[in-house]
Amino acid sequence: MISSSEIKWLRSLRDRKTRDAEGVFVVEGDKMVSEALSSGLEIVGVWRREEHGDKAMERISSLSTPAPSLAVVKRRKTIEPAPGGLCLALDSVRDPGNLGTILRIADWFGIDAVYASPDSVDVFNPKVIQASMGAIFRKDVFYKDIPSLCKEFSAAGIGVYGTFLDGEPLYSADLPDSALIVMGNEANGISGEVAALVERRITIPSFAKGPTAESLNVAVATAVTVSEFKRRGL
Repeated sequence: MISSSEIKWLRSLRDRKTRDAEGVFVVEGDKMVSEALSSGLEIVGVWRREEHGDKAMERISSLSTPAPSLAVVKRRKTIEPAPGGLCLALDSVRDPGNLGTILRIADWFGIDAVYASPDSVDVFNPKVIQASMGAIFRKDVFYKDIPSLCKEFSAAGIGVYGTFLDGEPLYSADLPDSALIVMGNEANGISGEVAALVERRITIPSFAKGPTAESLNVAVATAVTVSEFKRRGL
C-alpha cells in the first residue's frame, strides 16, 4: 500500500517550486509511463492502480480522471546550444495545451531548439506533459529572455523571423534552412520589444472567400510555419 507520506510528497509535486527544487517531473498514463521507462532517464518511482487501488490513484493524480499508472522522473541535465539550425522562440505562450502541442510539433519536425520567455508556462506542468504526447522525453525548453536571444541569433548571422497578421505571405517568402522563428502570446501576439528585433515578418495567409477567423491558434500556426520552412529545405 502507498503510505500517507508518499501521497503527501506526490501531491506536493503539483507545485512548480517543489518540482524545480527536486529536479523531477510527473507523467501519468500507461503510454507515458512506458515511454519514461524506455527514455533512459532516471525513474524515481512508479505507482500503478493494480498495486495501490483506485482511491490511492485518485489522491496522487493531477488529472480529473486518474490514469492507471504514474511515474516520477528525474530531469536530464541540459546545456543550452549555440545559435544555429531551425529554432523556435515562444514569447509568453501561457496555455499548457499549446506548449505541449508545440513540443510535439518540434519533435515531429526535428526542430533544433525550443526557447521560451520566463513568463511562459512551465514545461513540466502536468497539462503540458500530457499534451506533449511523449515529446517531453526528447525535447527540452530553454527559458530565456527572448530579446537577448534574438540579438544572439542576429549576431551569429541567423535570421530572426516572426509571425504577424500584416507580414509577408509565408508561401512566397524566402525561407532559409536556419532561422529563429518567434511565435507570440495567445491573446496579444509578439510583444513590442521582441517585434522590434524581428528581421522578417511573415504571415499565414487566409484562403477563405468570405468572413473568417481573426487568427490561428499559436500551436496550429507553429505547425503550419515550421512545416513550410522544412518543406523548402527538402
